[in-house]
Amino acid sequence: MTEDGGTTGRGDGSGDGSGDETLSEAFWSVARQLRHTSQETLAPWDITPAQLRALRVLMRRGVMRLSELSDHLHIAARSATEVVDALEARGLAQRRSDPDDRRATLVEVTEPGLGVLEAIRGTEAGRVFGRLSQEDRAHLARILRQLRD
Repeated sequence: MTEDGGTTGRGDGSGDGSGDETLSEAFWSVARQLRHTSQETLAPWDITPAQLRALRVLMRRGVMRLSELSDHLHIAARSATEVVDALEARGLAQRRSDPDDRRATLVEVTEPGLGVLEAIRGTEAGRVFGRLSQEDRAHLARILRQLRD
């Protein structure tokens, strides 16, 4: 940090050049805001963040074994079972036998599950990213995908 409170131009992404807040601090601040907003957004659907993540994985990846879902969610198989139990009880996901392996169970999102995902997506986008222009949203999405991948 410089004497006037600015950042040193180290080029490592640690400073944003506009004051004392580093890029990582701004990122984590927004992440906290997203978590808080997510809880408010999910309340009307009585769905947890873990259940939402599972639905999103199933929507993107399609039918998969329960073990694959737990891998994608980075949670224990038992936890994935509990998430799917809750989703299945609400009709948002369903299990079926794997025709290739009778010991395995496949999981898929249902039509009502897709409807809930679409409704949540619209609400989330408005609450969190509504202040951004379409151009800024597209730019942010591109940057976040680049960081993720």
